[in-house]
Amino acid sequence: MPAKDVKVMLLTHTPDPEKTCALAARMCYSHADVDALREKVSAQDQAAYLDRVLSSGHLSVLEHASFTFAVEGVSRVLLAQLTRHRIASFSVQSQRYVSLKDSFNYIIPPRIKELGVEAVLEYENQMEQMHRWYTQWQEKLGNLGEGSNEDARFVLPSACETRLTMTMNARELMHFFSLRCCNRAQWEIREMATQMLMRCREVAPTIFKYAGPSCIAGPCPEGAKTCGKMLEMRKKFL
Repeated sequence: MPAKDVKVMLLTHTPDPEKTCALAARMCYSHADVDALREKVSAQDQAAYLDRVLSSGHLSVLEHASFTFAVEGVSRVLLAQLTRHRIASFSVQSQRYVSLKDSFNYIIPPRIKELGVEAVLEYENQMEQMHRWYTQWQEKLGNLGEGSNEDARFVLPSACETRLTMTMNARELMHFFSLRCCNRAQWEIREMATQMLMRCREVAPTIFKYAGPSCIAGPCPEGAKTCGKMLEMRKKFL
């Protein structure tokens, strides 16, 4: 059946991530010990200090803050893109151990929906056919012992819904957002990345103040392939 919309939850994060990053930055430029620096961070305007540090390009301090998300309502197509971001940890729902015998959820691309009811119905019928093939192979392979899910899953479509848990540090998230919040990114991962950014800004507004597609802080890196919506994107993310 059709899956629900993309849903992103921020499960956990480094306690007081901005204070942690500010402390790491101060340690780089001070003779003071940790206790003294902790008092200094709490006593002064940590947001303004951290903003200055990040504006100077000292981004390594962001690696001390990590964020863990749970994601639902995404396809295996998205998963193939997501795992290209190597500085991250992923735990993904297994098609080997989770049987989809009763049914499986699938993602319907917006462009197929735009074609109308008949196109959606054709797509849904195709998904149902693939599910029938899946259950047929489960039954045949089950007669050979364990492993029916493992091999039957080969006929499942990339549209099949998956769920995952993902952890990234703040610096990698900044890079991730610059690529995946871009208007030229694939629609599904763009939606997920935008939701992730909104969750991050709730707990670390200074760190992620200027996070988003690359064009919000400078010229579009796509060159001739630009979407031409730089001002619209800046209005959306800044």
